[in-house]
Amino acid sequence: MAQHFLLSPAAKTLSLVKVMRMSDEEARASFRKIRWTETNGEPVCPECGSCEAYDLKTRQVYKCKDCAKQYSITSGTIFSSRKLAVRDILAAIAIFVNGAKGYSALQMSRDLSVDYKTAFVLLHKVRESIELARDGGALAGNVEVDGAYFGGYVKPANEVADRKDRRLKRNQSGKRQVVLVIRETNGRTVTAVGKHEGEGVALVRANVVAGTTVHADQASHWDKLAAHFPIKRINHDVAYSKDGACTNMAESFFSRLRRAEIGTHHHIAGKYLGAYAAEMAWREDNNRVANGSQFAMLVAASVAAPKSAVWCGYWQRRA
Repeated sequence: MAQHFLLSPAAKTLSLVKVMRMSDEEARASFRKIRWTETNGEPVCPECGSCEAYDLKTRQVYKCKDCAKQYSITSGTIFSSRKLAVRDILAAIAIFVNGAKGYSALQMSRDLSVDYKTAFVLLHKVRESIELARDGGALAGNVEVDGAYFGGYVKPANEVADRKDRRLKRNQSGKRQVVLVIRETNGRTVTAVGKHEGEGVALVRANVVAGTTVHADQASHWDKLAAHFPIKRINHDVAYSKDGACTNMAESFFSRLRRAEIGTHHHIAGKYLGAYAAEMAWREDNNRVANGSQFAMLVAASVAAPKSAVWCGYWQRRA
C-alpha cells in the first residue's frame, strides 16, 4: 500500500523545535530576509523606499535617513503594531501550518502562553494574508461546483414532542449561511459565502473561463449554467461518480471544512466563515506541499500583506 504523503519524509521539512530555539536576533534576521529579499535583509523604508537608515538598536527600530520616519521590521505589514516577539510570530505560523484541519485560537494561546484574544487576532491576520495572497484569475479545464450550509444550529429539546424541525426556515436562527466552492481539477479552489446555494451560478460565471466543463449535482439552480458552459450532472442518490461526472473534489473541501468545524473550532459560522473557508481552500490546494514550503509561503504572504483594517485595534473597538 502506498504511503500517504503526510507520512513521508518529503512532507516534513519544517522543525518547530528549530524555530523555538532561535534567538530573538536570529528570528529578526530571518524575518528581515523574507521581507526585504531584494536587499538581502537590509531595511527599506515603507514610506519613501529609501535603503539608507540608522539602526536604533536600543528600540529595535530603524530611522530613515531621507524622510526621518521610524519603522520596525513589521511596519507596513499585517503584523504592524505588534507586541509579540518576532520569534513567537514565526512559531505561531509554524504551528498553524502543521494543523492539517486548522488550529484553534484557544490551543494557540496555551501553546504560546499568550492571551486568547492575542491568539485569535494573530490567527485571523494569517488567514487574511492567505486571502490576499491566493492566486487570482479564472478557472479552466474541468471544474466542480457545490455548496454546503454552516451555522444556524438549533439545539434539540429534551422531550420529543417539543422538538422542532430544524429544516424549516421558521425554526432557524437566521445565522445559517452557505459556503460555495469551485474547484479546478488538480488546480485551484475559489470560495465564497452567501445566503443561498443558487448564488453559486453567478460565482461560476464570474470565475470560470467560457468553454470550461462544469460538474454539478442535480440541484435545480445549476440548470442555469447549461446556457453558458458544457455541464455534467451527477445524481448522488445513484452514485458519487458516474459517466465521468462527479463533485468529489468539492466534497473533499467540504469534508475538511466540516472536520475543522466539528473537531477544531466547534463554531466557524458568522462573519468569519469566509476567512475559515479561504484557509481550508489554501490547505486543500497545498496538501501535497511540504510543511517547510507552506511555512515560507505564509511568512512571505504575511510580510507582503498591508496593515489590516479589520484586525488592527479589533478588541479596543469592541470594548
